[in-house]
Amino acid sequence: MVRGKTQMKRIENATSRQVTFSKRRNGLLKKAFELSVLCDAQVALIIFSPRGKLCEFASSSMEETIERYRNHVKESQSDNSSSIEDAQCQHLKGETASMAKKIEILEITKRKLLGEGLGSSTIDELIQIEQQLERSVSIIRARKMEVYNEQIKELQEKEKLLLASQNAMLNGKCLGQTKETVEEPRANLQTADYGESSDVETELFIGLPENRIRKDKRK
Repeated sequence: MVRGKTQMKRIENATSRQVTFSKRRNGLLKKAFELSVLCDAQVALIIFSPRGKLCEFASSSMEETIERYRNHVKESQSDNSSSIEDAQCQHLKGETASMAKKIEILEITKRKLLGEGLGSSTIDELIQIEQQLERSVSIIRARKMEVYNEQIKELQEKEKLLLASQNAMLNGKCLGQTKETVEEPRANLQTADYGESSDVETELFIGLPENRIRKDKRK
């Protein structure tokens, strides 16, 4: 019968937790010592208790072991970065080669569309080129008609603006002529009235009417 794995969890009782720590710490230190002696391994062990007390073991100098560990980490990181850079370079080289191949194919297709290098083309390729040219011509014609229609609309708008400007100028001239025609008879009428009124006698006479009649006979 296979026993099920027991799930490890934190010991809640502080006394039991301290006892277990002491036992397992001593066992771990013993195992580290045995590993260094039996296998001639360089072992360094650092333990901090729950209260912050340091326990350590080193088969040789602790500082030398830690420095060796740091150098190993740096070398590993350098090797990993070199591997990543090599992988990126290989990926970029592959993409460059693929892009160069696509550019070459596009250049060949361009020359064929221009009617160059058709000697090695098969009948199917020539049919495809012909169909592509027909589609291109259709698109160009449609765009040409759009441009024509846009230019016609612009000219029509300009024509409307010119007609409106000309109409405004003509209306201004007509109003000016009408004003002159109306003012000229008025000026003539005022001159005529002034001529007639110049013959009117303006002499002042004081006295009876009979004396005025005698005076006129003497004249």
